[in-house]
Order: sequence, then structure tokens, then C-alpha cells
Amino acid sequence: MPAPDDRRYLESHEWHKPEGELVVVGISQFAVDELTDITYLEVTAEGEIGKGDPLGEIESVKATSELYCGIDGEVIEVNQAVVDDPSLINRDCYGEAWIIKVRPSDAGQLDGLLSPEDYEKQAAH
Repeated sequence: MPAPDDRRYLESHEWHKPEGELVVVGISQFAVDELTDITYLEVTAEGEIGKGDPLGEIESVKATSELYCGIDGEVIEVNQAVVDDPSLINRDCYGEAWIIKVRPSDAGQLDGLLSPEDYEKQAAH
């Protein structure tokens, strides 16, 4: 599945999708494919979060990885459904299985993240 073009990406495979005044954050299909069966998600971010700060950790049968936020802002909501059932990420990483919602302090920071095309190129290497 190609990276949706309505969001921006980090090299570490998190996507950031503008949605009204908020930015929704999740992980890409490439990351899901690399991790395979996701078994655990811990979201540690709450309140203020900075660009490059860890927002939590994801585990699969193969690996454990830190998750990062690509913008400064305030964590407004954590997707409790995906924390309770991380396997949702395996099925719908670009939809129902978002991880957090952030109110950005500078929405312009999204422009500094990878475009879908640039993300696809770097993910292929």
C-alpha cells in the first residue's frame, strides 16, 4: 500500500495527518510490514510534546521500537482502542489505528516532514 498523500512522514515511519486544528499521528504500513504481528503498544506521551520526542513504544513478535512525534504541541487524545488491542494496527494503520492526536504549537512544522514521495523513496532503501 503506497503512503497516503494526505499526510507527512518521519524517517522512523510515523505519519502525521492534519485534521482540523489537530494532527493525528500513527505508523506507516511499511513499519507494520517490517514489525509483522504487533502485540503491544505503550503511549507515554501526555501533555506537552516536542518535535523528536518519543511518544511511546511498539512491540511485535520481531522487535521493539520507539515511536516519535515530528512536531511540537500538546497531546490531546490517545487512541485507547489501539492501546487495548494493538493488533488493530496490523489491519488499519492509516485509519482506525491512529495513536495520538496533537494540537500543534506551529502547524508549519509539518512542512519540514517528509512528503509521501520522499518517504516512499527513503523507506525503499
